[in-house]
This record gives sequence, structure tokens and C-alpha cells, in this order.
Amino acid sequence: MEEKTESHVKQYTSYALGAFGHDAFYATLSTYLMLFITSELFNSSAKAVKSHMILTITTMMMIIRLVEIVFDPIIGGIIDNTQTKYGKFKPWLLVGAGVSAIFLVLIFTDFGGLTNSNPMLYIVLFGICYVIMDIFYSFKDIALWSMLPALSVDEKVRNNFGTTGRLGSTIGAQAVPIIIFPLIVFFSHVFSGTSGQTKTQAGWIGFAVVIAIFSFGGALCTALGTHENTSLIRQNTERTGVIGIFKALGKNDQLMWLAASYFLFALGYVVTNSLLAYYFTYVLGQSNKFTFAGWIMAVLGVISVSLFPVIVEKVHRKAIYVGGICMMLVGYILFLFAGHSLLGVLVSVAVFFFPYPMIFLAALMTITDSVEYGQWKNGTRNESVTLSIRPLIDKLAGAVANGVVGIAAVHSGMTGNASPSSISAAQLTNFKMYMFYGPMILVAVAAIVYYTKVKLSESRHEQIVKELETKLRAEKDAKEASDAQ
Repeated sequence: MEEKTESHVKQYTSYALGAFGHDAFYATLSTYLMLFITSELFNSSAKAVKSHMILTITTMMMIIRLVEIVFDPIIGGIIDNTQTKYGKFKPWLLVGAGVSAIFLVLIFTDFGGLTNSNPMLYIVLFGICYVIMDIFYSFKDIALWSMLPALSVDEKVRNNFGTTGRLGSTIGAQAVPIIIFPLIVFFSHVFSGTSGQTKTQAGWIGFAVVIAIFSFGGALCTALGTHENTSLIRQNTERTGVIGIFKALGKNDQLMWLAASYFLFALGYVVTNSLLAYYFTYVLGQSNKFTFAGWIMAVLGVISVSLFPVIVEKVHRKAIYVGGICMMLVGYILFLFAGHSLLGVLVSVAVFFFPYPMIFLAALMTITDSVEYGQWKNGTRNESVTLSIRPLIDKLAGAVANGVVGIAAVHSGMTGNASPSSISAAQLTNFKMYMFYGPMILVAVAAIVYYTKVKLSESRHEQIVKELETKLRAEKDAKEASDAQ
């Protein structure tokens, strides 16, 4: 038992390191790429040209991600159908991490000054690099998180993997707001010879390189430190074609209801979180204090994730998901009264963010359990296809959120070298509509959908696993008896 525990600890740590690098990458892509594009990329252009270019790139990114997410279940099917001596997840995890890291750095450049000398060529090259980056990021994303049901079918061990993975991803995601501005300023000093808090494109590229290294290094740790669990339930798989992939998803009603709820929640959260850096920069006028928000989210994230295993045993997932959203709504209300008070904003950030990691875990574990639910209902096990729904939703929410953030930045006058004094009262009202009012409605509806439609509880999953094991064992015994005759 001691050896098994030590093995689990090693695997938990390795999985957490992979999630750390992965979510540092995701936070950079979903939140701070737009900040780079709107604040740094077109500073030398006329205001009208700058706004046009920002909206063009924002629209293009949103369309690319919306089109690409249709292929996520197919990517999940490719991973499910992969057979190598290293398993089906690790090859795609490493290939996806390596290629996406390279192209992340490329999209943080201006391709040798093309933003000014040849804007149309820049847009074409950006689009090509963004598509390649997004496809290989999808392989990595789906491979990493769809490992969960393959690592164990035991509810407690699975919760531990999910918790340690989320702990790593929380630290990774919240490390970004802590290090982003200090790193950009540091690399701006080193490569551009600037001083003070000045930020340059070279500084942003240096920051992107650091994130790329984190992402690939974490994936390597997961590949080397984890192994797939073999069980009778996991052997009940077969190759699935494209039509079969979408049929398997469509027939899994619990997965579909969870997906609907989680999309609404993720969209509201990502929009607000993405606009937080704008709040510090263009409302408070204290972008250097954004690090404080990062530290608060990092510390509270660790506490929140650490509490999940204890709380979920007491009140179960549904209470965590719905109750957590209620706490986030309180955070939104505090934001509305915080105004220009740094302390008020930081308190609002704390209340708003604290339940987020637990809500994410509740959704993730429900999706993970729906692997066995789909197997029980449809007769076929689809691990990566089922788990592809979560990254698909995150990317869909991120794509729509990027579009909303780009429009919000232009509509609220928060682009380029704008300052708090240049933002009118009407523009500030517009900004609050995008950052607070709309997202509040989205997350509230998400809670209602989960509470009324998602019935796959922990006890129901345990019952399903027992039924599957009994059925498959009986089928195996019957086959062995038949073969013996």
C-alpha cells in the first residue's frame, strides 16, 4: 500500500506540473493576447486605423476559434483511436505542447514590422500562425484533461487527480497576472533599453517565451511521471468514426446539459477576468498594482482547490457549483460599488474569484463521470471524445469573450495610450455593461441550468460503475466459458 501511495504522489505531482504550464499558456492566450493587441501592437497607427485593425483581428480570432472547435470532438476521436507503446495520450501531449509553444511566441510578434509596412500581409500571417497554434493546443488540451478517467475509475483517486491537477492549473493561471507586467518591463529594459514602467513589443515577446517554456516543460513532466490505468471497464472500447463521435456526444444527455451550463458560466467568467487588466489600467490607472490581484487569486486559488476534496464529501458537487456561483454574484455586486478604490477592487476580486476553482472542479468531475455514464447508456466508452467537451467549451467561451473584449475596448475608449482621464462617463458605463452586467446574467442562468437538469451525482456514478463492472465481468466469463468449450 505504501508503494502504491508513493506512486500516486509522483503521478499527482507530475499531473499538476503539466496542468501548471498548460493553464499559464491558456491564461496568456485567452486573457493577455488581447491586451497585447489592443494596447501595444498598433500604437504607431492613426486612431481610426488602429481601431479597424483591432476589430479585424478580434473578429478573425473569434471566427477561427468558432470554426476550429467543431473539430475538437474529432481530435478527441483521433486520440481515442491512437495506440502506441507510450499510450494514447502522451504522444499528442508532447507534440501539441511543442508546436503550440513555438507558434504562441510567433503571434506575439509583429512579423518584422508588417503591422505598419504591410498590414494585410500581417493579418494573413497572424491568421495562419493562430490556426496552427490553436489546433496543436487543442491536441495538448484534450490529451491532458482526458487522461483523468484513464488514470483511475475510483471516485476518490479520480477526485485527487482532478484536485491536484486543478491546483497546478490554478497556480499556473494566476502566476501570469503576477509575473506578466514585471516580466514585460524587465525584458523591455533588456531588449529595448527602456526605463521605468515602459512596456515594448520586445518585452511582450520575452514574456511569451517564458510561458512557452513553462507549457512544454510541464507537458514533459506529465508524460514522464504518469501512467494509464488498465481495467475491465477501460478495455470496453472500440474505434469510433466521425459520425459515431458526434452520436456518442449527442446521446449523453447529462454531458450536454452540463456543457450548456458550463458554457454560460465560462463565458461570463472569462469576459470579466479578461477585462480586469483593463480595469486596473484604464479605470484605476494603476496597472502596476495588477500584480496584487494576481497574488490574491493565486493564494485563494490554492486554498479553494485544497478545500474541494473536503467540501465535496460534505455537500457534493451540485451545492459547490450553484453555491459558488451565488458567491461570485456577491463579488460582482461589490465590484459595482468599488469604483476607483484599489482596496474595494481587491476585496471584490477576492470574493469573485475564490469559488471559481471549485466550480471548475465540480464541472470537470461531472464531465469525467459522464464517461462511464455514456458507456453505461450507449455501450461504448469514449474517454477523449467525452473530455474534449470541456476544452471545446472553454475555447468557445474564450473565442466569444475575445470578441466581446475587443469590442468593449474600442467601445469604451480603452485602447493604446488612453488614460483614466480620457475615459468619459458614458464610456465607463459601457465598460461596466461588458464587464459586470452581462456576465452576471450569464452565470446566474448557468446555475439554474445545472441545478435543474444535471442529475449525475457522485452516488449515481458509483452505482453506474458497479453495474458496468458486473455486466462486463459476466460477459467476459461467458466468453471464456464459450472458448473453453
